[in-house]
Amino acid sequence: MKEFMDKDFLLETGTARTLYHDHAADMPIFDYHCHLIPEQIATDKRFTTITDAWLGGDHYKWRQMRTCGFDEKLITGDADPYDKFLAWAETMENLIGNPLYHWTHLELQRYFGIYDVLCRKNAKKIYDEANEQFKSNPELSVFGIMKKFKVYAVGTTDDPADDLKYHKIIREEGKCPAKVIPSYRPDKTLNIEKPDFAEYIAKLGKAAGIEIKSADDVVKALENRLAFFVELGCRASDHALMTCPHTFWTDAAVNAVFEKRMGGAAVTAEEADAWRTFILRSLARAYKKSNVAMQLHFAAIRDNNLTMYNKLGPDTGYDASYDECLAYGVSEFFKALSAEESVPKTIFYSLNPKDYYSLGTLMGCYQGDGIKGKIQLGSAWWFCDHRDGMEEQIKVLANLGSLPAFIGMLTDSRSFLSYSRHEYFRRILCNVIGGWAENGEVPADTEYLGEIVRNISFNNAQKYFEG
Repeated sequence: MKEFMDKDFLLETGTARTLYHDHAADMPIFDYHCHLIPEQIATDKRFTTITDAWLGGDHYKWRQMRTCGFDEKLITGDADPYDKFLAWAETMENLIGNPLYHWTHLELQRYFGIYDVLCRKNAKKIYDEANEQFKSNPELSVFGIMKKFKVYAVGTTDDPADDLKYHKIIREEGKCPAKVIPSYRPDKTLNIEKPDFAEYIAKLGKAAGIEIKSADDVVKALENRLAFFVELGCRASDHALMTCPHTFWTDAAVNAVFEKRMGGAAVTAEEADAWRTFILRSLARAYKKSNVAMQLHFAAIRDNNLTMYNKLGPDTGYDASYDECLAYGVSEFFKALSAEESVPKTIFYSLNPKDYYSLGTLMGCYQGDGIKGKIQLGSAWWFCDHRDGMEEQIKVLANLGSLPAFIGMLTDSRSFLSYSRHEYFRRILCNVIGGWAENGEVPADTEYLGEIVRNISFNNAQKYFEG
């Protein structure tokens, strides 16, 4: 019987072990999509307790603590930090088979050198030891963590109206060991049906120095802000979409929808989709011109518990996988872009793996421009980034496209203790490819396979976003 999460964890063959230890393990990290807070990076934040670092904003953990019956006070409330940690330790006893079980223990091992199993029996010992290290170990400040894990770059998620104050500070001071790159997230502009839409448009106009009176003015403001982001290193945008908008109306009709909404009237679902189609199409054109990759995150249905949404707000653990036909909308939208040669570099993600084959085949329709892997089937995302989900995404991509062109893993995390997820992905990747070699499905040439692994682990992302 193997030891729990030993050095060969998830590596089932000799080739897999060689690929991981000799090729993947020491590669830098390009974490091109995350939700880290730039202010915490700029100030080289040091956490005071492991509770703060682990449970302060991690809705993955919050969901499972609720499942295990803990009171909200111990999850998002004002309970004592140790009591919250103890609740999480008890939750862990009920999470075998869940990726959080592996991630949590990888974080204990890689960040703190703690190899004990987290449970109620060991909770106090682990809590005290981790907290002492937060106080004394320089590797556990933000800069220390980035240096320790060889983080080359991170792509934060930023609103177009943001002044990027902390990105400027990070660049000017030059102390951070990693590049910190703003990513352009204009969701509030697309979501015309939201109650705060008009208020946000005023904020966007002020940031862009434009008085917004029409739909075209919105586009001009967004282009203005995108140029500002690009000046500060932006290489990617990000969009959260339940499905792909594909209602093509005339500019005049779209402007009428905009005027209607700004006048305080509600819009229909079709009007909202026409607005989203108009804005996203305009942005895609701008991304193509600016060499900014367009990340499209599909199939998340959000804020399903209205009682808890009203208490806690969004991103608190009440989202789920959406189930609706996606392929037709993506096809119609990208047909329109391709007709005017405006398809930018694009990464497709879906929270519902049923979409992988549709996205994986559509992906092949828009490759080109001399860019290797211009259109990507993005890494298994959110509820899918467990072992089975990662293996499925890797195999679908290999079946339908070019696995060696894949830009690899991202954390999509709000936590600085998430970099070990790159290790988790790399182990799974090496195990899949190593298994193919051991079965005689690919050449047992570890230099050839090792180059593929190194490229997926880091090199492809660096070239895709910077090349």
